[in-house]
Amino acid sequence: MAGEAGGVESRELDRTPTWAVAIVCSVIILISILLEKGLHHIGEWLSRKNKKALFEALEKVKCELMILGFISLLLTFGQTYISKICIPDSIADTMLPCSIKTTEGTTEEAGREHRRRLLQNVLINQNLKRRMLAAGTVVSCPTGKVPLISVNGIHQLHIFIFFLAVFHVASSAFTMALGRAKMRAWKVWESETSSSEYEFSNDPSRFRFTRETSFVRQHTSIWNRIPILFYFVCFFKQFFRSVRKADYLTLRHGFINTHLAPRSKFNFQKYIKRTLEDDFKVVVSISSVLWVSAMIVLLLNIHEWEGLFWASLLPLVIILAVGMKLQAIITRMAIEIQERHAVVQGIPLVQLSDNHFWFGRPQFVLFLIHFTLFQNALQITYFFWIWYEFGLKSCFHDNFGFIIARVAIG
Repeated sequence: MAGEAGGVESRELDRTPTWAVAIVCSVIILISILLEKGLHHIGEWLSRKNKKALFEALEKVKCELMILGFISLLLTFGQTYISKICIPDSIADTMLPCSIKTTEGTTEEAGREHRRRLLQNVLINQNLKRRMLAAGTVVSCPTGKVPLISVNGIHQLHIFIFFLAVFHVASSAFTMALGRAKMRAWKVWESETSSSEYEFSNDPSRFRFTRETSFVRQHTSIWNRIPILFYFVCFFKQFFRSVRKADYLTLRHGFINTHLAPRSKFNFQKYIKRTLEDDFKVVVSISSVLWVSAMIVLLLNIHEWEGLFWASLLPLVIILAVGMKLQAIITRMAIEIQERHAVVQGIPLVQLSDNHFWFGRPQFVLFLIHFTLFQNALQITYFFWIWYEFGLKSCFHDNFGFIIARVAIG
C-alpha cells in the first residue's frame, strides 16, 4: 500500500519471477486439494457408518460451495464489463448504507482509521483503473457519471461471499451438534423403557384417570381453558425445559401404536436422531427463496432506515413463534386426551395430525427454522465482513448500540 501511495507501479505477471508465481499457485492448489480430500474422507466415513442423511447433507454442502464458487467466478470474469457501466452521480448518491458526511470523513466519529481505509480504497481503485486503462479493458466514465460498482467493490463482494459460505455451513453444523447433544438425554429415557419398573408403572391393563397422568397434568391448567391466555402461557413455557420425560414417553407411545404393533421394542431416540439428520440436509442448503431474502435485506440496508437491525428482529420473532406453536401443539394434545377420556389404560395415547400445524403443513415449521438459521448467518456474516473490510468503527457502525443489539439478538 505504501508503494502504491509513493507512485510505484504494481508489477504484472510479465515482470514477476516465475518462482513467486509457482509458489502462490502451489499453495492455492494444495489448500484446494486438502479441502477436497478432507470432504471426500468425511463422506467415506459417513458411508461406512451408514449415515445416509448426513452423507447427503455433505453433498449439499459441496453443491453450495460450488454455487458460491461459480458466483465468485462470474464476478471475477465480469468485473471488467461491470466497471464499464456508468450511472449519473445523482443516482449513485441514493440509498447509501452510510451517510455522505460520514463517508467523506467530516464527522469526528469516523476518525483517522476510516479516513485511512478510505484513502487506501481510493488508491487501490486508481491503481487498478490505471492498469486496466493501459490494457484497454476499461473505459473511464464521462463527467457527471461514476461506475456502477468499482473493481475494488467487486473484490469486497468476493470476500462477502466467502464469509457467507463459511458462516452458513458453520452455523448449520453447530445447530446440528446442539440438537444431537440435546437428544443424548433422551437416550437414558429410551433405555428405561426396557426396565421392569417401566413395564409395571405403565401396565396397559392398569386404569388411571387422565388428570393423574404426568403428561396431562403437566400441560393442562385452568389457564388453558381461556383462549386468550392459552397462547400466552405457551409462549412463556418454551423458555423452560422444552421436552420433558413425560412428553418423550407419551409421544413414543403414540408413535409406536400408530405405526407399529403395540408394545413393540423400538428405539424411538434413534429414530428421532435419524429424522434430525434428514432435516439437516434441508437446512444446510440455500434455496432461491433464501437468496431473495438476502438480496432484500441488502437492498434495504439504508443508513437512515437501520434496515439490518429491523431485519435481525425477524428471525427472533419467528423462532419465538415456532417455539410457542410447538408448545401449543403438545398442550392441545393433552387437552384433547382429557376431553376424550376420563380414564385411560397405561400411557395416554396422543393423536398428532397435520391440522395441529399452521396451514396444515408441518414442513412450514421446518422452512421457518431454515429461514431463521440463514438470516442469523447472514447477520453474523455482514458484521464480520464489515469489521474485516472497513473496521469496527467504520461508517457502517456509526450507531454502535444498534450493532451490539443486532449481533446479540442473532
